[in-house]
Amino acid sequence: MWATIAKIILRNRFTLILLLGIITAFMAYEATKTQLSYEFARVLPNDDPDYLDYLHFKEAFGEDGAVMVVGIKDSDFYQLKKFNDWYELNKEMKNINGIEEIVSDARMFHLFRNDSLTRFELKPVIASTPKTQEELDSLKSEMMKLPFYEGLVYNKTTGAHLMAITFDKKKLNTESRITIIKTIKEKANAFGSIYDLDIHYSGLPFIRTAITQKVVNELILFLVLALLVTGLILLIIFRSFNVVFFALLVVIIGVIWSFGSMVLLGYKITILTGLIPPIIIVIGVPNSIIFLNKFQYSFNKHGNKMLALTRMIEKVGISALLANVTTAIGFGVFYFTNSHLLMEFGVTAALNVMATYFISLILIPIVFSFLKTPSSKNTDHLKRKLITAILDKVDYWVHHFRKRIYIIVALLILISIYGMTLIHPIAYVVDDIPKKDPIYTDLKFFEKNFGGVMPFEISIDTRKKKGVFTNNANTIYKIRGLEKILSNYDYFSRPVSLVEGIKFSYQSYKDGDSKYYILPAPSELEDLKPYVDNTKEEGNQFHSFIDTARQITRISLQMADVGSVRMKEIIDSIRPKIDSIFPKENYDVKITGNSLIFLKGNDYLILNLEESVLLAILLIAFIMLLLFLQDGFNICYSKPYPLADYRRADGFLQHPHQAIHHFNFQHRLRNIIRRHHVFPHQIPPGIKAKPLQYLQNRYPGNS
Repeated sequence: MWATIAKIILRNRFTLILLLGIITAFMAYEATKTQLSYEFARVLPNDDPDYLDYLHFKEAFGEDGAVMVVGIKDSDFYQLKKFNDWYELNKEMKNINGIEEIVSDARMFHLFRNDSLTRFELKPVIASTPKTQEELDSLKSEMMKLPFYEGLVYNKTTGAHLMAITFDKKKLNTESRITIIKTIKEKANAFGSIYDLDIHYSGLPFIRTAITQKVVNELILFLVLALLVTGLILLIIFRSFNVVFFALLVVIIGVIWSFGSMVLLGYKITILTGLIPPIIIVIGVPNSIIFLNKFQYSFNKHGNKMLALTRMIEKVGISALLANVTTAIGFGVFYFTNSHLLMEFGVTAALNVMATYFISLILIPIVFSFLKTPSSKNTDHLKRKLITAILDKVDYWVHHFRKRIYIIVALLILISIYGMTLIHPIAYVVDDIPKKDPIYTDLKFFEKNFGGVMPFEISIDTRKKKGVFTNNANTIYKIRGLEKILSNYDYFSRPVSLVEGIKFSYQSYKDGDSKYYILPAPSELEDLKPYVDNTKEEGNQFHSFIDTARQITRISLQMADVGSVRMKEIIDSIRPKIDSIFPKENYDVKITGNSLIFLKGNDYLILNLEESVLLAILLIAFIMLLLFLQDGFNICYSKPYPLADYRRADGFLQHPHQAIHHFNFQHRLRNIIRRHHVFPHQIPPGIKAKPLQYLQNRYPGNS
C-alpha cells in the first residue's frame, strides 16, 4: 500500500503541490479572522449543577465580575489640589465609553428623606470640586458619617483609597475592553506621576484583560522561539539551509492551518488553544527530521534520488503515521470531557497534528524531488562516530542487559508513582502570574487593604414570592446573623447585602445620623417601606440585592485569591453555619460567584485530565494491540519463516557442504530483511519456496 502511495505522490507532484497551495491560501485567509476570547475561561460543562446555579444567579442579579478597581495609598489624600484632581479623574473615568458607574471617595452618594413625596432622593456628597481646604475638610467630615462606604472605598487604618469602576455589560466581553482599560491606566498613571503615587489595578476585568494580552504576547514569543530553536537544531544536524527552510515551511503551513481550522470550527484563541501553534511546530519538525533522515540514508546507499524518496515514503510513512495518530489520540480524548474549553483544544489539536503529518508526507518528497541531490556534507551526520557509538551502546544494552533494564524501569515507575502521591493540586485565579508581576502585587495590595477583589456570592431563595419580607422580615435578620459569622473570616471584604441597604436607608430616615446605621426593629421597617417603594431605581439601594418577585436576595463579598484548596475548606466551614441559619426545608441557599466557578473548574480539569490520560492509554494500547498481534508482524531476524523447515540441525553436522550453503543463504536473507524491514507476510504465497530469489530481484545490490 505504501509503495502505491509513494507512486501517487511522486507521479502527481504538480497537482498535489497546487492543491496544497490552494488549501493553504484558503486557510491563511480564514486565519485573518482569528479572534481572541475575552470571556473568562469556562471549564465546567453546561450541565454542571454549580455552573447552572451561577447562570441562574446572573439571570437574577447580572454579571458579578464587572468591576475593576484602582487603588492608592496616601496619608495626605485630603489635600485640596490632590483631592480635586482625584475628583476630576473620577469624572473623566465616568465619561469613558463603556463605563457604567464609578464609586470612590469623590463619588459617594447619600439619601435624603423627602416627606412630601414619601421617598428617598439620591444625591452626591460632592457635587463640585471644593474651593477651599476648609470646604474639603467639611465634606470629609460628612463622608466619614457614612459607614456604608468604610472598608469599601477607603480604609481608615491604612490610608488606602479605592475607585470601583463598573463596566457596561455589553462591552465587558468584547475587544473594546482592552481599549477601555488602556485609557483608564493612562489617566490614572498621569495622576500618579503628578503626586508620586503608586497606582494599583485589579478586579476581574483587569485580570482577564492582562491574561489575554499575555496569551497573545506569549503566543508570538513561543512561535518565534520554537521556530528559531528547531531551525537551529535542523541546521546543526543536516547542515543544509534547504533542509532547514523546507522543514520549517512544513510547520509554518501547519501553523497557518491550525489558525484557519479554529475559525472554521467557530473557536477563538483561549489560554489553551493558544498553545496549539507551538505544539504543531514541536510535532511537525520531528516528522520532517524522520522523513529527511530516511531519505538521506537511502540515497547514501544507492545514489538514486527518486528511489530514496520512494523508500522514505514506504518505510517511514507508516511509523510516522502511528506516532502522529497516537499523539492525536492523546489530544483528541479531551473531546469526551464535556468541557467546552477542553473540547475545543482537543479537537483542534488532534485535527492539526494529523494535518501536519499529511503536509509532511506530501510536501517533503515533492520539494526534495525538485532539489539537488544531497551532498556528502549534508549527510555527514549519518556517519558521526559519537552518535553511532551511542546508538550501538544502547543497542548492546538492550540485547544484553534486558533484565537490568526492566528492573531499573520498574524502580523508576515505582518512584514516579510515589511522587504522584505527593502532588497536591491547587489553583489560583492568578496562577500563571509571577509573584513579582504588578498584577500579582496589586492583587495583594487590595487583599491587604480591602479584603480582596474576587467575587464571592451567596444567593438566598425563600421559595415564595415576597418571601424576603414576610414573617416580620425574618429573612433579613437571618442575613444579619450570617454576615456576623462571615466577618470572622479574614479572607472576605465587608459584605454588601439588603441588610446594608436597609441600614443606609434607616440612617437617612433618621436625618443622616450615623448612630442609626443599624438594622431597625420590624415595626420601623414598616415605616421605611413606603419611602423605599417610591424611590426611583437609580436611588434605590435595594434593586441590585433582590429580584423583582422579592423571593431571592444575595450577599455579595469580595475575597482574597486563596486558592482552590483553601476555598474548599472555607466553603466546608461556612456551609453548616448557613444551613443552621437557613433551614433547607424553607430556604435554598447557593454559594456561587465568578471566582468560585473558576476554582471549581480547576478540580474538574484535574479529574478529566486523569480520565483523559487513562482513556488515551487504553486507546493507544488497543491500536498497538491490533497492529502488533497481526500474524507475522514481528521481524524474525534469527529464524525467518522461509527457513523454518529448510534444514534440520543434524543435517549441518552430517553434510558440511550443505551446512555452509545454508549459512550463506541464511546470512544473505537476513541481510535483506534487516536493511529493508521486510516482513514474512509480505512475500507472496506462491513464491515462499524461493524467498531469497524473490527478495534479491526486488532489492538488487543487497546480497
